[in-house]
Amino acid sequence: MTRTASGGVEPALSAADLVAAIPGLPEVPADVEVIDVRRLPGASLTVDDVRELYIAAADAYAAGADGAIVTQGTDSIEETAYLLDLWHGGPQPLIVTGAMRNPTQAGHDGPANLLAAIRTALAPQARGRGVMVVLADQIHAAARVRKTHATSLGAFTSPNAGPLGQLIEGRPWFAAPPGARLTVPLPAPDARHKVGLALVSLGDRGELLAGIGDRLDGLVVAGMGVGHVPAPLAPVLQDIAGKIPVVLATRTGAGPVLTATYAFGGSERDLRDRGLIPAGLLDPLKARILLLACLRVGAPRAAIAASFAVADGYTDPVTWPWPPATG
Repeated sequence: MTRTASGGVEPALSAADLVAAIPGLPEVPADVEVIDVRRLPGASLTVDDVRELYIAAADAYAAGADGAIVTQGTDSIEETAYLLDLWHGGPQPLIVTGAMRNPTQAGHDGPANLLAAIRTALAPQARGRGVMVVLADQIHAAARVRKTHATSLGAFTSPNAGPLGQLIEGRPWFAAPPGARLTVPLPAPDARHKVGLALVSLGDRGELLAGIGDRLDGLVVAGMGVGHVPAPLAPVLQDIAGKIPVVLATRTGAGPVLTATYAFGGSERDLRDRGLIPAGLLDPLKARILLLACLRVGAPRAAIAASFAVADGYTDPVTWPWPPATG
């Protein structure tokens, strides 16, 4: 971002400009190749943009790159990183980073975040971990990271698991070895499935959901607490679930959707009996990305439900509809 003549900032710097602004980069033992894919605000990116980005990274790996770093606006990092993670099956690290302060502000964090991302990508311990998000010297798993503050330098956190690691004196440190990774095939370029996200609120009767089963291919419902909705909304969601896959997540920001604790109308058990798929520990934004990725490769409802069960960590990866990534 750079300042415009009328005030405010907009995307203008190239990836080469960002790399040239990193203090200490010549001391890092890496040959950095710069590729411009898009020059858009993070809020304007699309699934097609992310698909092209992934192909650019895959081409770089095929040409011998040891890792890849994506720089983008922070508005959508938690979504783009998870989508990339679902597609990326190779052992090479793919790091997503950005900046909470633009270059016109004091204390601009972009160069430090980009340097930390490069150092992380070079670390042998980063292999086999898929896509990671690196900001403020913290390393997060793409499947868990969330942007939890609009402006803070520490905006990115992993509420349900904590960060994977951190950088100490410029060296990446990881708290645990890599775990099992699960991937979804890259969709065809002409796949155009659409998935909506509905936030449930006090007294909600589904006024905004009329006809949505005819306009969308899938829906994520961000319910209250552990996965609850007002009782009158339950039959509305049941009707929609009879037409398209409906996934139930929690709007709380942390913690799981339960499956067998409460039994009143509109509870998680009631909604599961009505055909909704529990998202487990995936937050609503991540749940939407997983549902979209599954739909765009033609997954049937049973495979979608299995995908969420495995992504939540409760089911053995052997039951995942597609082979787990190997590193």
